[in-house]
Amino acid sequence: MSGLGGLRNAVRQELVARQVDEQIGQRFPVGQRLRILDVGMGQGTQALRLARAGHLVTGLESDPEMLAAAQEALAGEPAGIRDRVRLMAGDGRETGAHFLPGSFDVVLCHGVLMYVPEPDAMLAGLARMLAPGGLLSLLVRNGDALAMRAGLGGDWEGANTAFDSAEYTNRLGLPVRADRLGALTATLSGIGAPLGAWYGVRVFTDTAADGAALPPEAELDRLLAAEDRAGRTDPYRSVAALLHLCGVRG
Repeated sequence: MSGLGGLRNAVRQELVARQVDEQIGQRFPVGQRLRILDVGMGQGTQALRLARAGHLVTGLESDPEMLAAAQEALAGEPAGIRDRVRLMAGDGRETGAHFLPGSFDVVLCHGVLMYVPEPDAMLAGLARMLAPGGLLSLLVRNGDALAMRAGLGGDWEGANTAFDSAEYTNRLGLPVRADRLGALTATLSGIGAPLGAWYGVRVFTDTAADGAALPPEAELDRLLAAEDRAGRTDPYRSVAALLHLCGVRG
């Protein structure tokens, strides 16, 4: 898990990778080379991982620094993997300007919706990118658990505010928003990609300090096992910091 930064990011990337692989394995034949679009790919962690697994991956990123980081990471990959990846500058709200409907088997949109004030139109556009039976993978901040971080940190004013608001300030100091499972479930149904499965991500480790180092390997394995199980189990997954929702195009 080297190259994934601190503990919080490592947990997020590892759990989401397991969950994406599980959904792909359940919905597509073994060995099928999938066409994957990663919207807001960041430094390209999931995009490169999926390319290494043999898939054809298009990464879309609007932040020049993140795009440059992904390009640098891709340059360090073997030629066969580089040939399977296309990295593009672009905004997830404009996928229709870049791609034809039905162009992809899987669309990832992880850690993006919190920066989009009105995400429904963007989500509808992402669903249109999917071929029938395609998988839409969304990773969002859990609006139903916003009070958890503030409360666990002793910020009682913040906790009380979070019960009634989907807006918050992230660790970068940016004003962003969260999504609630019920509302997103309704949205996915309305855009023709109804919810097929959902998970919680970072039930126990969201309050870790920025840049907190990874523990020794054996301890990390136990930590990930606990996070993995909690993210699949009620009531724990309902209070995870992040929600991973998987919709399936009808």
